Amino acid sequence: MSAADEILDIVDEHDRVVGQGPRGQVYAEGLRHRCVFVQARDAEGRLFVHRRTSTKLVFPSLHDMFVGGVVGAGEAYDDAALREAEEELGVTGLTRPEYLFKFLYDDGAGRSWWSAVYQVRCELPVRPQAEEVAWYDFLPEDEVERRLAEWQWVPDGLAAYERLKAHRSPG
Repeated sequence: MSAADEILDIVDEHDRVVGQGPRGQVYAEGLRHRCVFVQARDAEGRLFVHRRTSTKLVFPSLHDMFVGGVVGAGEAYDDAALREAEEELGVTGLTRPEYLFKFLYDDGAGRSWWSAVYQVRCELPVRPQAEEVAWYDFLPEDEVERRLAEWQWVPDGLAAYERLKAHRSPG
């Protein structure tokens, strides 16, 4: 089965399931669905950053500071977060990612999805999927901040990153 054929839940503005459809159709028609974003840090606290492959259905060749992806039909956010993190990092036995918050991403051009944000520490040697990840490294957060203006980032990941920084800031 290709990624475009994967069945997703279609949800409303309150994150209630209102239907199902293949990923390709959901994307083409701009139907609201569910995604997970997992911020992975290594033992030194550096962030896993990667550039997506040019063959990705959404945001090809852009950088991201999260691993993650769509939540399958009937799948729980928590299960999708662990599955996607292990798949994209190329590890097994990862600790279950910690749920932080959820928000409705809307690009203003008719595409929106519910986005659950997680964090996880990955002290295992990573072997990212070649079909998903073109380049990767663990970078200190100050370097990620410097690169925000230099690299092209996936817009939903950038929105999640800004919300995560606000979530973590005192007050």
